[in-house]
Amino acid sequence: MPNKYAEKKKWTLKKQHYKVTNWPEYNESLRRRGAIDVWLSEDAIMNWVEGDQRPDGTGTPKHYTDFAIIICHELRQVYRLPLRQTQGFIDSLFRRMKIKLRCPDFSTLSKRLCTLNIKVPRYRKTDRPDNHVHAVAIDSTGLKRFGRGEWHQEKYSLSAKASWRKLHIGVNEDHYIEACVLTNRFGNDDQQVGALLDQIDQPIKHFTADGAYDETPIYEAILAHSPAADIVIPPRATAIVRDDAAPMRNRNLTEIKTHGRMEWQRERRYGQRNFSELAVQRYQRILGDSMHARELKRQQQEAMIGCGIINKMTSLGMPRSYRSA
Repeated sequence: MPNKYAEKKKWTLKKQHYKVTNWPEYNESLRRRGAIDVWLSEDAIMNWVEGDQRPDGTGTPKHYTDFAIIICHELRQVYRLPLRQTQGFIDSLFRRMKIKLRCPDFSTLSKRLCTLNIKVPRYRKTDRPDNHVHAVAIDSTGLKRFGRGEWHQEKYSLSAKASWRKLHIGVNEDHYIEACVLTNRFGNDDQQVGALLDQIDQPIKHFTADGAYDETPIYEAILAHSPAADIVIPPRATAIVRDDAAPMRNRNLTEIKTHGRMEWQRERRYGQRNFSELAVQRYQRILGDSMHARELKRQQQEAMIGCGIINKMTSLGMPRSYRSA
C-alpha cells in the first residue's frame, strides 16, 4: 500500500526484498497440490455413493453423494478440464486403482452443481476447533463469463467485448478464504459486505478494505457483526469529520490529519489488506480467470468450490518470509 501512495506523490522508494525461510517445506507443499491423493482421498472413495437409496416418491433416488459431486468439480477446476474429460479422467483413475466405482456422467455433474447449496467455502481455518478469525481483509475481482481470447482479438483486430462476473472474498490473516460471494458485474463492492460477514461465525478483531468501502453502512454492518472490531478503511481525500458519520471513520480521519496517511497505515496495520489482494491473485493464477459454468447459480457454486480449493492448498503449506532489504 505505501508504494501506491508514494507513486502518486512521485516519491522514489527502493524495491523491498524478502527471503523465504522454509523453501524445502514450501516446495514440497507446491508439489503436493498436484497429487491425486490430496483431492481423491480414501474418505472420498468411501462416501462416493449413497448408502440408502429407497424411493421416496420424488423421483429417482440419488446414486452419487453431494460429496462425490464436489470432489469431481474440485478435480475439474484443479486440472482445468471440461466436464467430459473430467468424467474420463476420474473413470481412468478408478480403473488404475482397481476400484469398482464410476464417475457421474457429465450431464449429472452439470445438473447437480446448482443443487449443492454450499453456503461457505470449504476447508476454512475456522472449520477446525480452537481456530478463530483475528483479522479479515476483503476485496473483489472479475472472472470472465465468456469472450474471445486475447490472441484472437489482437490478430483480427476484434472488439474485446466480454461478459464478467464479480468475485468478492474475505480473507483472514492466515490466507484462508472465510467468505465468498459471486455477483454479476454490476454488483457494488460495498453492497456485498453484509453477505460476506454472514458467512463468518467468529467475531473479527481487525477489518481492512480499500477506499471503495468507505461508506457509513459498511461501518455499521461490521460493528453489528463484531462490536470490538478495529475498522481500517482509508477515507476519501475529500472526507471530513461529521457528527452523523461512524465514530471509527472520524477516528481514522483525525489520525490521518494528525500523523499523516503513511504513519496511519503503519500504526493501524493497513498493509494486511495485501492478504485479500494476494488471495485474488492466487485464485486467478491457480484456477484461471474464467468461469466453467454458464448460469449464475452454477457459477456461484463453482466459485465456492474454487475458494475451497485455494484453502486446501493453503493448508498444505505457505511460504514464511522476512524483509531483507
